[in-house]
Amino acid sequence: MQNRLTPNFAFADMVPDHALGSRVWSTEGREYIDLAGGIAVNALGHCHPALVAALTAQAHKLWHVSNLYTTEAAQALAQRLTDHSFADKVFFCNSGAEANEAAFKLARKYARDHAGAHKHEIIACTNAFHGRTLFTVSVGGQPKYSADFAPLPAGITHIPFNDVAALCAAIGPQTCAVVVEPIQGESGVLPASAEFLQAARALCDEHNALLVLDEVQTGIGRTGKLFAYEHYGVEPDILTSAKALGGGFPIGAMLASECVAASLSVGSHGSTFGGNPLACAVACAAFDIINQPHTLAQVAAQGQKLQAALRQLGERSGVFAQVRGQGLLIGAVLAEPYQGRAGELVAAALQHGLMVLVAGPNVLRLAPSLLLNDEDLDAGMARLRAAVADFQVA
Repeated sequence: MQNRLTPNFAFADMVPDHALGSRVWSTEGREYIDLAGGIAVNALGHCHPALVAALTAQAHKLWHVSNLYTTEAAQALAQRLTDHSFADKVFFCNSGAEANEAAFKLARKYARDHAGAHKHEIIACTNAFHGRTLFTVSVGGQPKYSADFAPLPAGITHIPFNDVAALCAAIGPQTCAVVVEPIQGESGVLPASAEFLQAARALCDEHNALLVLDEVQTGIGRTGKLFAYEHYGVEPDILTSAKALGGGFPIGAMLASECVAASLSVGSHGSTFGGNPLACAVACAAFDIINQPHTLAQVAAQGQKLQAALRQLGERSGVFAQVRGQGLLIGAVLAEPYQGRAGELVAAALQHGLMVLVAGPNVLRLAPSLLLNDEDLDAGMARLRAAVADFQVA
């Protein structure tokens, strides 16, 4: 197959053709077990019948009317999100980057409305990832993604992740928002400490700043709670969601309290396709399955099984020094002799019929279906063990 796409992607040596649940088949007919989940997107696996039915029904009813109108599907999804979170209002868009872009714009506008233009600084964490737009990649604090696009937006300060002292030193009357991922997914599956998130909440309150939680990767059941902030005993002022929200169909959302959302006056922000009926219908169907006690309990239980299996593999092979994460967002840290080779291990796994991810050069990341069953978990680990054996002799 000739690749006519732009060269910013390094595609794997396999072309998926069709899939069901946690199994994927290539154009050559080979079967793969998917423990990557489309980078934490396919929350219910591939082609879940409830999502297919919701999409099909909506496709025969209404596709798109623009943001000049609201729809029953958009209001139904917004109600689900606000009924089960801190939020009162929802802005719909099409991706996590768009949701974060909206969140950062809202944080600045809210501060301008209530305090003036001087209160515009956003504090974020080094090695965070918030998207690829110019604003979000600047807030992300990873020069490898942003340096080539300078000059970057100003008014952004970066502190080390989980460093309470650094946050205390940085925050002040100029700060409009503190932005945190409850788990830094792209940078190694690093969970925030309770001390850090609770300090961030308290310091934001003290300095009249907003706490923005990027739950694009951790939200909608991924950690065993509907939202990861529930593990920490804090509530944000703004939260962003995408990935699992649509179960594989593109959609993003920014959630906010009523007083904060009020700064999004008519015409201040928008999205042509945001909240379209197709995406919202699928997301409603996904939400209704994910936000069930038995589903969330399964996420926690299967996450523990998967972590235990990875630790056992690490102890027997010496390839992993640490396994961390929460629910079904898991990172296995390569031991010192294998540092920098996570990409090679992902390639070896693919050769053995297993789809997994990296989270930086030193971490193997798994973000499988929230409905991962024991059969697929066990078969996936068997393939990973075989891949590790080949990887170690390469």
